Amino acid sequence: MGFLTGKVALITGGDRAVLSNGQSGSIGYGIATAYAKEGANLVITGRKEDKLAGAKKELEEKYGIKVIPVQADINAKADNQAVVKNVVDQAISNFGQIDVLINVAQGSASGVTLADHTKDQFDLAIYSGLYATFYFMQACYPWLKKSQGSVINFASGAGLFGNYGQSAYAAAKEGIRGLSRVAANEWAKDNVNVNVVCPLAWTVKLEQFKTEFPEAFKANVHVPPIGRLGDAEKDIGRVCVQLASPDFKYMTGETLTLEGGLGLRP
Repeated sequence: MGFLTGKVALITGGDRAVLSNGQSGSIGYGIATAYAKEGANLVITGRKEDKLAGAKKELEEKYGIKVIPVQADINAKADNQAVVKNVVDQAISNFGQIDVLINVAQGSASGVTLADHTKDQFDLAIYSGLYATFYFMQACYPWLKKSQGSVINFASGAGLFGNYGQSAYAAAKEGIRGLSRVAANEWAKDNVNVNVVCPLAWTVKLEQFKTEFPEAFKANVHVPPIGRLGDAEKDIGRVCVQLASPDFKYMTGETLTLEGGLGLRP
């Protein structure tokens, strides 16, 4: 029995992706696993129903918690408020509460230079990341206020340090950081804390980035001083578990760089 038993976490991008070596390679799924181990019930979103179904089966069988998978894709052509409302409605109809919102989902055309970026590529990053975070925060706020819960949003070193070939991605991520700081200020009175994580872990997306854009990968991705890339569950998910604990309620509006020493900044 973990300290999150009886709590409900909504995790966007929580489906299970698999690396070429057969291991799990999704930060969202790593976080879902860490939360499941602490006894939290989960609502997870993703674009592909088969990956969501696989995540549900594995998490429920291994950890004895309940998982509600909901297909959701925030994009320029969708009725995004309706998409998000459906996710939140399913969370409430099944559990009656939302204690933690974790916005992980993000698409991008990383590797394409600013001069070559198209509007569609820019929209992909802004809608899947910044707009998705905005809509989910708005829709979940009444329930987070009721539970005096926590929000954990995901940004990136791409925005902090201006990584080559990641203009739209960096713009979306820095937008998320700004949105998070405002929410931390406005929601403090409700005892809802809002923090940001900038992770570096070996994932399917990073593996694809290396294959498709080797020059951009070489320019941006380095072995951290700690000597390895992070593990999605142990190095990212476990920190996200702590960010939802009562011990961290006084911390809000902050950005944590979980990059093994690469994210050093003033």
